[in-house]
Amino acid sequence: MPDVLSPRALLDKLVSFPTVSRDSNLPLIDWVEEYLTGHGLTCHRDYDETGQKASLYTHAGPAVAGGVILSGHTDVVPVDGQAWQSDPFTVVERDGKLFGRGTCDMKGFDALAIWATVEAQRRGVARPLQLCLSRDEEIGCVGAPAMIEAMQAHMPKAALAIIGEPTEWGIVNGHKGGVGYDLHFHGYEVHSSIAYTGVSAIMEGAKLIDWANRMNEANAAAADPASDYDPPYTTLHVGMIEGGTAHNITAKDCKFVLSARCVPSEPNADWAERISAEIARIETGMKAVRPEAGITALPRWDVPGLKAEEDGPAEALVRRLTGENGSSVVSYGTEAGQFQAAGYSAVVCGPGNIAQAHQPNEYLTVAQFEMGQAMMSKLLDQLQEH
Repeated sequence: MPDVLSPRALLDKLVSFPTVSRDSNLPLIDWVEEYLTGHGLTCHRDYDETGQKASLYTHAGPAVAGGVILSGHTDVVPVDGQAWQSDPFTVVERDGKLFGRGTCDMKGFDALAIWATVEAQRRGVARPLQLCLSRDEEIGCVGAPAMIEAMQAHMPKAALAIIGEPTEWGIVNGHKGGVGYDLHFHGYEVHSSIAYTGVSAIMEGAKLIDWANRMNEANAAAADPASDYDPPYTTLHVGMIEGGTAHNITAKDCKFVLSARCVPSEPNADWAERISAEIARIETGMKAVRPEAGITALPRWDVPGLKAEEDGPAEALVRRLTGENGSSVVSYGTEAGQFQAAGYSAVVCGPGNIAQAHQPNEYLTVAQFEMGQAMMSKLLDQLQEH
């Protein structure tokens, strides 16, 4: 049996794996599975279509339903172009902070969850504890749905899930949903002096981006001032764009991702329909000039929002563990909505501040990390008492 590692040792190991979403996470998954198996836990994997990425899940305690899930993701965002003061894939402690890519989002929670799961197995608990570590959260929470479905096939269904995204151990019981599309505008190249005889993919793509800007303005004007969300309306966004070959040629190609973060009163499906209708309108105009032109729109993600639960068991448990009385909602998405949609009570609660996520010199404070170990110890005590 391998040594029992401390949460800090686990964090150091997890951060050492550069699990950027564009790359495989299997080296990390292999190590975690070997560690958990060495402590008597049976692990299961859910692979993506390439076989180069996987989610991992396991069950500690009696083989009965009604347990608690600790849920984290394994992937991190890139460090390209960021000015780091130290190696981003080595945890460095300075001034009471643990610096490293993913320390905050969210390998700090992952380390605590792995530690707690091994402790649950070692101590023996009356109520089960399940651990799940997903793939591809950072590219739209695309790995969790298949993992959640597979978990229910291989393990007794738990009652609730704690998703450990950074909230400074505050309780988040609601977040926006969202949809995203990979868009490829196919133009027709001609010399720009006779641009009217061709179709510029960039100029046509700009029409959709302009529409998104106008939707943001309209949504802001109609926002509910009583909403707890910031901002209190659905937002559309394009973060990157590429296309074109030269300044004097109508662009043959233009690619970007368009996303919408939807307030609960505006379902994802409604915005997906509106986006699709606008794409179809623009494409009709393109084809009227050149039938070869068009738009390929591929759904990239559809993440359900998290809704506050009346007397929700997940929130009640976290309140007992943290002593927190308040709650909040956030505009970013998490896998919590996906757990809730699958029939679990769900809440978001984890170490660190979301403002540090994705940043150069990302960090998690030592105090937040130590608070997490104390919280996990309380959770283990409660699971033993059940």
